[in-house]
Amino acid sequence: MAHNQDGNHTQVHYVGDSRVRADRPKMYPKDYSEFPGRTEAFFPDFLLKEWMVAAVFLVGFMTLVMAHEPELGELADPTNTGFLPVPDWYFLFLYQLLKYKWAAGKFVVIGTVILPGIAFMALMLAPWLDGTKERRPIKRPVPVGIMLVTLVAICALTWAAEYEHELQLESAIGKTPQNTKVIAQDEQGYQIYAKNACIKCHGDNLEGKNGPTLIGTGNRRTAEEITKYIDEGKGTAMPAGMFQGSEEEKRILVEWLMKQKQQ
Repeated sequence: MAHNQDGNHTQVHYVGDSRVRADRPKMYPKDYSEFPGRTEAFFPDFLLKEWMVAAVFLVGFMTLVMAHEPELGELADPTNTGFLPVPDWYFLFLYQLLKYKWAAGKFVVIGTVILPGIAFMALMLAPWLDGTKERRPIKRPVPVGIMLVTLVAICALTWAAEYEHELQLESAIGKTPQNTKVIAQDEQGYQIYAKNACIKCHGDNLEGKNGPTLIGTGNRRTAEEITKYIDEGKGTAMPAGMFQGSEEEKRILVEWLMKQKQQ
C-alpha cells in the first residue's frame, strides 16, 4: 500500500515479464570457485598425478615391446636406389617440416630445434600463460589458440608428408604400373624423349630402368612440375641439365608427357 497527497490509500501493482524465469539454470560451465575444497594446484599436485599415470603407461608399453619380437624388414642395401625411407606416422609432421628450404640445409636448426622447441615450450607454459578460472574456450584465447594452431599444423604437415610419400611410391624404381602402354608413341614428343638421356633412365616404354616409371605422369604431375624437373633435376637421381634440346622441344616433350595418363 502507498499513501497519496490526500492521505488516501493507493494500491501498487508490480508487473513482471513472465517470459523470464527467475530460476533458469546457467547455460555455461560453473566456475572453479563454485567447487570449494575440490580444486588442486597444477604444480606439484596435478602434474605429479599425470607423471605417475605416464610412468605406469610407459612400464606397460615397454612390457609389450619386450614381450613381442619386432618385425624386421630386409637387410639394409646402400645400392638400392628404389628404397624410400619414411618415419613412423607420429613423426611425419617433423619429417615434412625438414623438406622446406627455410627449415632445412643451412637452416636445419630452425626445423629441428627452434620451431619444435617453441611449440613444446608453449604447450608446457600454457597453464601459466593464462591463469584465468574461466572454463569457456572463448574466454581463454591464449591456450585455445595455441592448441588450435598446433593441431592444424600437425595435421596439415602429416597429410602433406603422407601424400608426397604416396606419389614417390607410385614413381619408385621397380614399381611399374600394370598398364605400360605408351600413349602417342608415334608423335614428335616420343622422338625427342628417345634422342635425349630420358630413354636411358626411364625405358623405351616409360617402364623405368635406372629412374622411375613415367606411365601415368599426366595423372600425378602438372606441366609446371615436369618442366621444373627437366630444368632443375630431382635429387641425386636426376641431375639438372640432362635435357639437351631447345625450349620448343622441351615444350613438345612436356605436352607429350602430360598425355601419359592411366584410366
